[in-house]
Amino acid sequence: MRLGIDVGGTFTDFVLIDDKTGETTYEKVLTTPKNLSVGVMKGIGRVLKMGGATMKDVDYVVHGTTIGTNALIQRKGARTGLITTDGFVDVLEIGRFQRPKEGLYDFYARNPEPLVPRRWRKGVPERVDRNGKVIRPLDEEAVQKVVKFFKREKVESIAVSLLFSFLNPKHEKRIAKVINEIHPKAYVSLSSEVSPEFREYERSSTTVINAYLQPILDRYLQTLHKKLNKKYGKVDLRIMQVGGGMMTPESAIGMAVSIVNSGPAGGAISGSYIAEHTKNPDALSVDMGGTSFDICLIERGEPTISTEGKFEGFPVKIPVVDVGGIGAGGGSIAWLDVGGILNVGPQSAGSDPGPACYSLGGTKPTVTDANLVLGRLNPEYFLGGGMNLDHKLAEKAINEHISKELGWSVEESASGMIRVVNANMVKGISVSSTEKGHDVRDFGLVAFGGAGPLHAVQLAREIGIPRVVIPMLPGNFSAFGLLISDTRHDYWRTFKQSVADLDPKRLAREFLKMERKARRQLKAEGVGEKQSKILWTADMRYQGQSYELNIPVKRSERMTTKEMKKVMNDFSKLHQEVYQYSSPDEEIEIVNIRVRAVGKSPKLKMPKMKKSTKDAKQALKGKKKVFFDETGFRSTNIYDRSKLRYGNVLKGPCIVEERMSTSVLIPDSTGEVDAYGNILVKVGGGR
Repeated sequence: MRLGIDVGGTFTDFVLIDDKTGETTYEKVLTTPKNLSVGVMKGIGRVLKMGGATMKDVDYVVHGTTIGTNALIQRKGARTGLITTDGFVDVLEIGRFQRPKEGLYDFYARNPEPLVPRRWRKGVPERVDRNGKVIRPLDEEAVQKVVKFFKREKVESIAVSLLFSFLNPKHEKRIAKVINEIHPKAYVSLSSEVSPEFREYERSSTTVINAYLQPILDRYLQTLHKKLNKKYGKVDLRIMQVGGGMMTPESAIGMAVSIVNSGPAGGAISGSYIAEHTKNPDALSVDMGGTSFDICLIERGEPTISTEGKFEGFPVKIPVVDVGGIGAGGGSIAWLDVGGILNVGPQSAGSDPGPACYSLGGTKPTVTDANLVLGRLNPEYFLGGGMNLDHKLAEKAINEHISKELGWSVEESASGMIRVVNANMVKGISVSSTEKGHDVRDFGLVAFGGAGPLHAVQLAREIGIPRVVIPMLPGNFSAFGLLISDTRHDYWRTFKQSVADLDPKRLAREFLKMERKARRQLKAEGVGEKQSKILWTADMRYQGQSYELNIPVKRSERMTTKEMKKVMNDFSKLHQEVYQYSSPDEEIEIVNIRVRAVGKSPKLKMPKMKKSTKDAKQALKGKKKVFFDETGFRSTNIYDRSKLRYGNVLKGPCIVEERMSTSVLIPDSTGEVDAYGNILVKVGGGR
């Protein structure tokens, strides 16, 4: 067996899979933000009991956590210091000297304040040139003074980012030794290890985030490990990373920056898995939980991977699954601005106090309250009956905060809230698809998260997507993604070289150096040769360009000129695809080289159902009044998803209820159940 745990802003999800039978057990508990391990331990106990299993039956546990994300959002990371080359202490504030995107319309918009205050940013005399040659030795006496100052200031984590250290890390490694001698309890992050590539600002930012999160993650994992070991004995715990693979807790602490947004990365992995299985290799996965709405573009069955991104406004230079997110979830709060205009989010009620209808003290109207008022949620079957929703409290919250101010009925207000949050999500989908040159009419929409299937079909109609896939276990689908992810480690370094002047054999030697390191890591984690896969890629550009495209490179210990010509042709083809032009006669250069080491996880056996008839009468629970924009309230069929069979056809409007989620099929849409229990929806008006 294997167990996946995804800690979200409102709920913590659990999925237990039996590899012999393919049987899946799942559970959901409220997240405990003050101490995440409390909710994690509670859910583990529940899901093991439900699955009739003990921890001895579980081969390994994969954990996706929001602890890094929360620390960045709330600015509750460690006291962090930064050591740079003398004269470069303000690199975090100068950045690229660009205003944030929203500054186009908002003159008061500002970039986020650096995670390291000015007084804890110190420069030391040293210099390595652009060829990696030491032209000024490191002043160790100055380093000692800085470290002693940090120790007096109770700085618990130190980031080190020196000029050109990605070419020659000698000075950074010496600083690390000095820190260990003077301030041995301090955590140390070296840019030459965290992000060994050029672009000073992004490299420094990535290293600082890593340092800022290391102590927080270490303390959390130690607490969780102690609780697990005390209750269950030795547990093989693995951590999901934002690049789409899992790693050991020790590796995670060393690369703490890579666990930010790891939950959404799990969702993207599961989205790509189900997209391919339902013959939608080009798809958009959307995960709507209690707090956020996460979007990932999937092409040819693979989630898009980027080598740069932003976490809470801070740039990072590590491989990340390209997940776009907005503050739109079931807990998103509706409010009126100074002009009396209805808004929804990005503020969320979270799990404490939660939506008004949870009866946990929340008084503000949320998307969940609106769906309840419109008849789309069953107040007696939320979380499979594990939590009752209070219809009157939902009405009261909407009435007091929205209806009275606007002069609308509660139902009109609730419908308005749904239209506004849908518009926000449509815009978010467009940013990840249409604005990147993709025609969404060629894509499917894979919808999951506790609230995703409630909104997905309407979203698809509004944006012009013709097909929607509502997978099995949509409410726990990100946790499912953790279990089908592979062990993964990425290694990369700057290797700036014109392809015309390049010796292919030298390039192969540089790749092989990183490959040997990658194979040692996989072996140390118990991954056998047969389960190992090594991939080479290179970041390339036309000479003079500012940004690169990542191109696959065929692994070859004795690389030839002919093989390099193919890489160049592949670059020009991709450049044409992305930018609508290419210049094969221009000089091409390699900027970075990358090695990805993958330890393949066991393939998942998905149990298939026997073919049944189109009639889904065996799953019909009854009828009730449900509000739809096209018709207002109307009598609507309610189905029990656990009783649906392969081949059953569902005609909208209808509601499909299950333990952890609810699906809404709007008028003029039709759903069909496939052999694995997924609901494949054709959206009226699509092609």
